[in-house]
Amino acid sequence: MTSLTPPVRITVGELVARFLEQLDVKAAFGVISIHNMPILDAFHVRQNIRFVSARGEAGACNMADAYARVTGRLGVCVTSTGTGAGNAAGALIEALTAGTPLLHLTGQIESDYLDRDLGYIHEAPAQLAMLQAVGKAAFRIRNPETALATLREAARLAFTPPCGPVSIEIPIDIQAKLLDLPADLHPLPVTPLAASAADIQALANHLRGVKRPMLWLGGGARAAGPAVGRFVKMGWGVVTSVQGRGVLAEDQAANLGSYNLQKPAEDLYQTCDALLVVGSRLRSNETLRYKLKLPSKIYRIDANALAHNRGYASEYFVHGDALLTLHALADALEGRMQIDPALVPDVAQARAQAATIVDGTLGAYLTLKNKLTAHAGPELWWVRDITLSNTMWGNRAPMLNHPRAGVHALGGGIGQGLAMAIGVAIANAEHGLGRRTVALVGDGGFMLNVGELACAVQEKADLVVVLMNDSRYGVIRNIQDDLYGGRHCYVDLHTPDFSQFCASLQVAHYRLDDPAQTDAVLAQAFAAKGPVVVEVDMNAWGPFAVKFAGPILKKD
Repeated sequence: MTSLTPPVRITVGELVARFLEQLDVKAAFGVISIHNMPILDAFHVRQNIRFVSARGEAGACNMADAYARVTGRLGVCVTSTGTGAGNAAGALIEALTAGTPLLHLTGQIESDYLDRDLGYIHEAPAQLAMLQAVGKAAFRIRNPETALATLREAARLAFTPPCGPVSIEIPIDIQAKLLDLPADLHPLPVTPLAASAADIQALANHLRGVKRPMLWLGGGARAAGPAVGRFVKMGWGVVTSVQGRGVLAEDQAANLGSYNLQKPAEDLYQTCDALLVVGSRLRSNETLRYKLKLPSKIYRIDANALAHNRGYASEYFVHGDALLTLHALADALEGRMQIDPALVPDVAQARAQAATIVDGTLGAYLTLKNKLTAHAGPELWWVRDITLSNTMWGNRAPMLNHPRAGVHALGGGIGQGLAMAIGVAIANAEHGLGRRTVALVGDGGFMLNVGELACAVQEKADLVVVLMNDSRYGVIRNIQDDLYGGRHCYVDLHTPDFSQFCASLQVAHYRLDDPAQTDAVLAQAFAAKGPVVVEVDMNAWGPFAVKFAGPILKKD
């Protein structure tokens, strides 16, 4: 008789690990607890996924978010139940705002006691509802038999535009239960949305006769670079949202970059007879609260059907994937347009004028911007927190040449930059991406998640943190000057001696208290390995030449 080989039995925790390996996840981030140990034990035993032990769940989720943004792969965050899952909520909102494909795996108490209002330790009432509110979707795995189906559907949803974070609760007893190893662990396919041929032809008919067309590229167009290049060859101009920076390399003459709020850009728009918006929400802070004067005829391509007429009215809307739709549209337009040859030179001139205006607001900090650009070089990951310096210049410079090179706190929350930079540096190392990670942060935001600097040391994360230290919430103080009669309350901050703090963690620290030292200090910082902090003493440098007091408003 032929003996049958008994099936391989694995835990649900190991099933999670094996499934993530199928998605080419090489790093996950989180905090170990009694309610996620079967999953993390499987990571440890299999040694195929690097687990980064963050110092808090918020930081872990920011790291996973940033990992996904620069790799295009699934970001993975593992937390405990209750308070641990709640700690990740703000970072999940950031991932939702940014449209990041992210899987949040959280534990849950034993199934026998779940949802019974027993006051069981670590249970959070309505945790699933909370996670649904701060993400794209949330599921609970109730038995081993449905675990793989739930994982597959969660990953599919995370990658289906508009992308976003999906949470899965797995009770601790379910994580440890055994099941037969499935023969097939592959994820469900996510097929790009193909626009109808009729819609593409109709849009081409609208655009064929225009003379000065512009493309506005958002984060939803990050994969569309090859198709965008075809439009540039036709003579189109390009402008990007902050999230769309680098889809077209910013050193190209046709690219206005994200200099879209300065008057030269608005003047340029008034000479254009069409604006094709691709994968962008035309957000309030990038359109003067929807009062920025754009070309009179606006067309849209978006994988999210709800983008039609959002913020600005659409002359025509096409529902489809950015890359596929732009390629199909280029097929219909190439050789059939007579574009004004002066458009690209006009775009380049508008960008130069806008950049000059921005540079004129910086005062001494122009030296920092220029020297940092020179030392970082073109091959960088440019990570930014919400801080005055990012608002003044970091959202527009240095020039980016990669559609995923820019990572910033899109939702406007402070304190996420350091953790994001760690996630980027880990992604760079694990996937061999060959770029240097540079983070621009403020002292207020830095202190919010400062414990993650210890994580950076432990993980040997190769990154340079430019710490802008004015010992206050600078933007809020400026708003108080502008709107509250100069009454300064709750904005001055006690901060540590960062040189001593960094020394205690064995982090290289350089203090920059004189613009004349900038070149030499940055040279040292960029020559160092591991985490490096360059502290810019803003009180010694002085104020910016122009005071920024909150988002720019435009009167009717």
